[in-house]
Amino acid sequence: MSPQTHPHLRRHRRTKIIATIGPASSTPEILARLFQAGADVFRLNFSHGTHEDHAARIHAIRALEEECGRPIGILADVQGPKLRVGRFGGGRVHLQTGQEFRLDLNPTPGNSRRVELPHPEIIEAAQIGAMLLLDDGKLRLRVTHKRDDHLETEIVVGGPLSDRKGVNVPDIVLPIPALTAKDRADLAFALDHGADCIGLSFVQRPEDVEEARAIANGRAWIMTKLEKPQALDNLDAILALSDAVMVARGDLGVELPPEEVPLAQKRIVRAARALGRPVVVATQMLESMINAPAPTRAEASDVATAVFEGADAVMLSAETAAGQYPFEAVNIMDRIVARVERDPGWRATTEAERPAPEHSSADAIAAAARGVAHTIEAKAIAAFTSSGSTALRVARERPDCPVIGLTPDVTTARRLAFTWGVHALITPLTHSMTETVARAARLVQQEGFAQAGEEIVVVAGVPFGKPGTTNALRVASAK
Repeated sequence: MSPQTHPHLRRHRRTKIIATIGPASSTPEILARLFQAGADVFRLNFSHGTHEDHAARIHAIRALEEECGRPIGILADVQGPKLRVGRFGGGRVHLQTGQEFRLDLNPTPGNSRRVELPHPEIIEAAQIGAMLLLDDGKLRLRVTHKRDDHLETEIVVGGPLSDRKGVNVPDIVLPIPALTAKDRADLAFALDHGADCIGLSFVQRPEDVEEARAIANGRAWIMTKLEKPQALDNLDAILALSDAVMVARGDLGVELPPEEVPLAQKRIVRAARALGRPVVVATQMLESMINAPAPTRAEASDVATAVFEGADAVMLSAETAAGQYPFEAVNIMDRIVARVERDPGWRATTEAERPAPEHSSADAIAAAARGVAHTIEAKAIAAFTSSGSTALRVARERPDCPVIGLTPDVTTARRLAFTWGVHALITPLTHSMTETVARAARLVQQEGFAQAGEEIVVVAGVPFGKPGTTNALRVASAK
């Protein structure tokens, strides 16, 4: 996308919206409607669809980006390992609570007493007393005996079970990588087609993130999906290696007790904010809108809670990918977020939960920019950034005026679409602070954030174009 000179579409909220693309939302016309309704980032779910499907969607998103003159982020979400039981003789059985049930390596179709578990690593790693959850946690088994080729379990919660249903193992750290052969192929495809961020599933250990980072090699951000209890045990180390994180409440809600999920969400958001990592809250945010034109009150409150907690973005999954009302889902999420951010309580909460600056000159400049902007009631903070780090540091401060991320790099502009409060613009590299301030003053007015004579704050790094050198602050007037 080339630098633009005409006024751009402007969001009147800080928290970003991610919309998942699928059969209900893949045409250029619907993508345009979703973007106009408020989608800042489009997610491609590689658990579904072919590479040809995703290539067409990426092409349509980039065409929309060029037409609208606004950078749009693309999140490529890879599937990760899927653990499943085998098949049953009649396709379906009923497991009776209190009875014994065997999980083994025998591919013979199962019955109400046994079924294949084609994952020897689970059998090897399981301990007596460990819980296995089947079919998204609807059935619960407790391991009572362990052999080399099978597990004996007691059915703690029974019910119907059919072919190839999923298995969750919240009590077990599995010695398997987060990336399968399919994931590696999908990751290579996504990188070759210009995805801005890779959603990494099934992360248990920091090593899982290191592997994906090595493959991406800087070509895309790595967004770690926190959906395994084991990842929470390694949260700080995992966050340190991640460019962004997602509170993936689907599997997290299966493997953790329900009462623990809101606390885990709050902990993850707080920890990510402290490190300045963009954090997304996802899964079932407006679930009822898959089939209904309006959300429940509880769902509206769920979105509002994520905004109050300080999430950088909230995400729609099946609501926009396969639902009957994708436009309405984005529209109402935009309205909920904007309304929360107009509430005085939101600003008070944001101020109270601001993390302390790190002990670096870059963080000191970012904190000072927020303080100066607040004191002089600046209309915007313009952050010149090549890698995105300057804009990320300013966004971490959660200033009460908009952050304009000015960058010569289209890749950086697209990544900033994931970041709280940042309105990214592509502009040529500047070579002096005087030139930087003059361009910021012009662009901030041109984009409608300030009128002539109104004050703005400008932050940048000298020497220009060198990542991670945020060290300069100026006050200027829009013109």
